[in-house]
Amino acid sequence: MIKIGIIGGAGYTAGELIRILIHHPHVEISLVQSNSQADLLVSDVHTDLEGDFFMTFSKNIPSQVDLLFLCSGHGQSREFLSKNKFPETTKIIDLSTDFRLQETAGEFIYGLPELNKNKIIKANKIANPGCFATAIQLALLPLAKNNLLKKEVHVNAITGSTGAGQKPVDTTHFSYRNNNVSIYKAFNHQHLSEINESITQLQNNFSRSINFIPVRGDFSRGIFASVYTACDLSEKELKSIYQDFYEEHPFVIIVDKNPSLKQVVNTNKCILFLEKHDDKILIVSLIDNLLKGASGQAVQNMNLLFGFPETTALQLKATVF
Repeated sequence: MIKIGIIGGAGYTAGELIRILIHHPHVEISLVQSNSQADLLVSDVHTDLEGDFFMTFSKNIPSQVDLLFLCSGHGQSREFLSKNKFPETTKIIDLSTDFRLQETAGEFIYGLPELNKNKIIKANKIANPGCFATAIQLALLPLAKNNLLKKEVHVNAITGSTGAGQKPVDTTHFSYRNNNVSIYKAFNHQHLSEINESITQLQNNFSRSINFIPVRGDFSRGIFASVYTACDLSEKELKSIYQDFYEEHPFVIIVDKNPSLKQVVNTNKCILFLEKHDDKILIVSLIDNLLKGASGQAVQNMNLLFGFPETTALQLKATVF
């Protein structure tokens, strides 16, 4: 059994990790650390785990684990690792932004399996991608692979309130979020940097703008991204390119019918829908921001690190009603 430690165990991503890992046949959760909730039952905070998980939060730092998930806030993972040393055999998956970019990555591999599976398999440290970044990259990578990103890319993507994390802020209050939509960080969202690095990894001559408009939605989880750019190929040719690119990636599904967000909520899937409009290709990309956009992808990376089938414990089902 693989022994697991979770740092920053009180947040949304940690709760999702635990929910997945208690059903994983090859792992054992050894410790869930939280400074703010120490000595409370984990199920007192993550109440959906009532009756399923009986561990308490600890302030201790695990010293003997096979894998450490870092679920603390952005900027805290680097500080944590500078203060706490672990054996070289301890694998680490970080869910923050701290090690995603090449200039700050160090030994960390960017953990988008559909881009870096072969590198992930051989790695010890993984920087889990951002949620918006995952949805947008999966929409664009087949085009980049075939040198088809020749014009500006336009993205409008709406996300659920859990994308802002568990700590309450003005724009996550129910009274603000309910029956409301708003734009934030237009054209300069932090995930654009990792998106551009992944695109140029496959198409090194890409130099056009990715015009990204992030939108706060009035729902709790999920990302609905609409991506379009100019392309001369036919819809049939483009679908063939996408199907070939994702043939060996079990969580990316190309559909023929215009999809809805509930098809991916509570799953580790990314659903892609392609539609040609004159000289433009529209790609609709849907993920659950807490699963394929965070904890589900982290478990997917864990499976690759330890040689388990990629889909282990991730056969999660959407509820569309």
